[in-house]
Amino acid sequence: MLSVIIPTYNEAANIGRLVADLRRHAPPGTVEILVVDAGSPDGTAEVARAAGATVLPAPKPGRAAQLNYGASQARGDVFYFVHADVGIHPGYVATIAAAVAQGHAAGCYRFRFDSPHPLLRINSYGTRFKGIMSRGGDQTLFVTRALFEQLGGFNERFVIMEDFEIIQRIGRLASFHIVPLDVVVSARKYETNSWLRVQLANLTAFAMYFLKLPPPRIARTYKALLNYR
Repeated sequence: MLSVIIPTYNEAANIGRLVADLRRHAPPGTVEILVVDAGSPDGTAEVARAAGATVLPAPKPGRAAQLNYGASQARGDVFYFVHADVGIHPGYVATIAAAVAQGHAAGCYRFRFDSPHPLLRINSYGTRFKGIMSRGGDQTLFVTRALFEQLGGFNERFVIMEDFEIIQRIGRLASFHIVPLDVVVSARKYETNSWLRVQLANLTAFAMYFLKLPPPRIARTYKALLNYR
């Protein structure tokens, strides 16, 4: 079984569509969908439940903590961590199973944005290459239960960039596979800000991460550099 784990906070506009897609493209009995919600006041939990997901109230807010809690409640042999605003690939069950069967204990997809902007096409093209700066949680992440437990899960100290941190640790222990297929990622951050502004915020966060500065400080700096709607 594949356990899909989705952390949410105020994602009522996206979660119903995502859960419906995950269910529609999964053979019966092969997937469980766990939405770990951090007390969203916008009705995210109700929308997710109505769409067919199992909703778990998060004991502790924060994406890393929510993902770890979802994994602790999951029944699957493979965990698939997905952000609420991502459009999954319709063949996700078969392609993840094939990657694991080939000996890849973890991996992700490439992505493309839901926007034709030429600069975003450049960003998307970069996700086919290996390297930590070409990765990110928006590409979705699959990890076998055995490897996830060996890693000790996500490091909850990382209130930002928890996905990059765990991918670095995965690379020291196992084969990390980039599935040569795309998931669709929302361009809302780029539409609210400029392409250059988001790139500068990303580079700043990476520089602070590699300098081993405290994750809360990275999160505050990153949020200060961007506008959110």
